[in-house]
Amino acid sequence: MKKYIFHRILQLIPVLIGITFLSFAMMRLAGSDAITELYGDKGAVAQEIIDAKRAELGLDKPFFTQYLAWLGGLLRGDMGVSYVSGKDVFGTFISKLPATLLLTALSIGMTVVISIPLGILAAVRQDKFTDYLLRFFSFLGNSLPNFFVALLFMEIFSIELKIFPVISQGLSIKSAVLPTLTLALAMSAKYMRQVRATVLEELSKDYVTGAKARGVPGFLVLWKSVLKSAMLTILTLLSLSIGNLLGGTAIVESIFMWDGVGKLAVDSITMRDYPMIQAYVVWMAVIYVAVNLMTDLLYHTLDPRIRLGVVQDG
Repeated sequence: MKKYIFHRILQLIPVLIGITFLSFAMMRLAGSDAITELYGDKGAVAQEIIDAKRAELGLDKPFFTQYLAWLGGLLRGDMGVSYVSGKDVFGTFISKLPATLLLTALSIGMTVVISIPLGILAAVRQDKFTDYLLRFFSFLGNSLPNFFVALLFMEIFSIELKIFPVISQGLSIKSAVLPTLTLALAMSAKYMRQVRATVLEELSKDYVTGAKARGVPGFLVLWKSVLKSAMLTILTLLSLSIGNLLGGTAIVESIFMWDGVGKLAVDSITMRDYPMIQAYVVWMAVIYVAVNLMTDLLYHTLDPRIRLGVVQDG
């Protein structure tokens, strides 16, 4: 197991370096920088002042020099200082991370509560009215973009019914309800179909037919055999979705003014705050890679076929 983990980590290091290089390059090709945005609304500013500020921040140096300087600082644990606020990037990012993690956890929990029971029900009631109805709502949920769902929920529950606040008021459950529903809706629609497909695949296997032929009640076959076999695939899909969810909260956080790293990233992109954007990219990449690694280890631990395959390869 230790050899497997070490091998997987070695494979992930070039991925992280590649992600940081590409994101750094794309930001430098954006056409403007933080200094342009900073002085853009201040009227006429002498070019000498702009050049001096660029030199102070190192923006006048060649691209590779800037990247290597930033990468060297990152390896020393220094992510730099925000070009806009002047605050430490690492401290700012860490202060926003709990809000995003809370929103992610609530969304994953709601997705599990909605998608797994409904996916199983759709599979058991295959090609019947219940199945068609659930599949219709699944297609509908997949087709609606998050920003539209967010605005729709805001109009109904905040403006018309006045149940929830329009703008989030700290890390309260009441403020988290609408962002959580927005994120969970699309995820539930997606994973309900995947749960349905996974359960249907298990129901078509010979051991299920054999159990039914021996007179084993259908609910026992479903509960003790089918779900046990299908749950590994379902857990893997849900684990992999955590990384996507962490990266996909930016628009929803901005709409509801949820003070997380997603909103921080959108604001930083608008202001061309390169150090803050790079911190977001790096941390999201690390979290995504870590989640994928844990998913691989979970699969490796729970599935004897993969575990035996690794042993034989070793």
